[in-house]
Amino acid sequence: MSDVVPVPMDLADAMKKGMRQWASGVAVISTKDTSGLPHAMTASSLTSVTDNPPSLLVCVNKSARMAGMLTTETLFCANLLTEQQQSLSNACANPAEQDKRFDDASWDIQGTPRLTSASVSFECRVVNSVPQGTHNIVVGEIIAVHFNAQSTLPLCYWNGGYQRLNIAL
Repeated sequence: MSDVVPVPMDLADAMKKGMRQWASGVAVISTKDTSGLPHAMTASSLTSVTDNPPSLLVCVNKSARMAGMLTTETLFCANLLTEQQQSLSNACANPAEQDKRFDDASWDIQGTPRLTSASVSFECRVVNSVPQGTHNIVVGEIIAVHFNAQSTLPLCYWNGGYQRLNIAL
């Protein structure tokens, strides 16, 4: 029996249309599988949870390859992308480009895979995962924060596409 309750299509469509008006940053979530191979996926559903203990959450579609990898105690990294990393975001969002996800030279895959060119990377340990409809809500306790020394603008997503902030640093 499925735990997904059907939502009337007009309500689901209205929710999706409404949420397109919520601007967000773009992150790439990275981890290693049990054989040590790195994996990455694009996520825009990421938010802080609390500062005591420091933690964040990410929503992962249950059909995503990474969904089964983010179990309790798994280490992962939430890499916040810069406006120059749109192609990386696309590669990590498109299953057909899975082999290109780690072509970027700024990946450090010695430990938990981390994108050193990201504006900031949060290294986390999964402490909870809660199923909700088609997704898992994964809570990670932050164990390290890695900042990029260069001042960068974030990669933003709004109304179904990438957007650029119009501000001066």
